[in-house]
Amino acid sequence: MRVFRRNDWVMEVAMNVSSIVVKTAPEYRDEVIAGINSIDLCEVHFSDASGRIVATIEGETIGDEMAKLERIQGMPHVLSADLMYAYSEGELAEAMEQIKKGNPVPERLKS
Repeated sequence: MRVFRRNDWVMEVAMNVSSIVVKTAPEYRDEVIAGINSIDLCEVHFSDASGRIVATIEGETIGDEMAKLERIQGMPHVLSADLMYAYSEGELAEAMEQIKKGNPVPERLKS
């Protein structure tokens, strides 16, 4: 949960976090990494010599995240950028409640 303060009011905003895999030609890897890291709430966590890059993007809404993903997809030298995993703080609260109730395995994983 992110807390934003402005003048007399405080607002808590649930954040969404997604991981993405980006592919570029090896010779452009550093340039693409710098571009991703320059976007607010985007961070590269791993890359390899073949040009594969793993990063996270955050946003207040899924729309914010998708806009950032589309921005990365449109960067020069990006061959592909795909969403791999999405997480919402609301999901964490729901999972914690299920654990408290003695149901640690989500229903969708039981079948």
